[in-house]
Amino acid sequence: MSPTRTIGRRTPSRIGHQPFSILLVEDNLDHAELIRRGFGAHHIEDAIVHVRDGEEALDYLLCHGKYAQRKDRDNPHLILLDLRLPKIDGLEVLKVIKNTEGICRIPVVILTTSDAERDVSQAYDRRANSYVIKPLDFQTFIQLTKDLGLYWLGWNLHPC
Repeated sequence: MSPTRTIGRRTPSRIGHQPFSILLVEDNLDHAELIRRGFGAHHIEDAIVHVRDGEEALDYLLCHGKYAQRKDRDNPHLILLDLRLPKIDGLEVLKVIKNTEGICRIPVVILTTSDAERDVSQAYDRRANSYVIKPLDFQTFIQLTKDLGLYWLGWNLHPC
């Protein structure tokens, strides 16, 4: 390990010189709110960009449509992606992300209610970085988001 990096000691709201940001692709507003609350423990709830369908997620990431003025250098550091989405499903969004230069290195965590083996296999075949099933219990859901924040903000090393 490099002596210049101390695990768990980085400022949780920044990666390098950029503010940490998350793209949350979630059509269920209640789930989106729970995720925001969970990440609130890391003081980054305001760094979450929430989109409600796969088409809007790709527009955001590819700087198209209403996001045409967004700079690609401001790409999120993490994508939380539901599978069951309107317009374009999560597996197709994942496929585009992982096959597009400039965004393919962004870690993608599938955060879904599906525990179907086919969904898990297809997600990993399309190079998901993690697959997490949303808990049904409120407290467990909040704990999951706190744990995700701790891992992705404190332990995981991001590419420059």
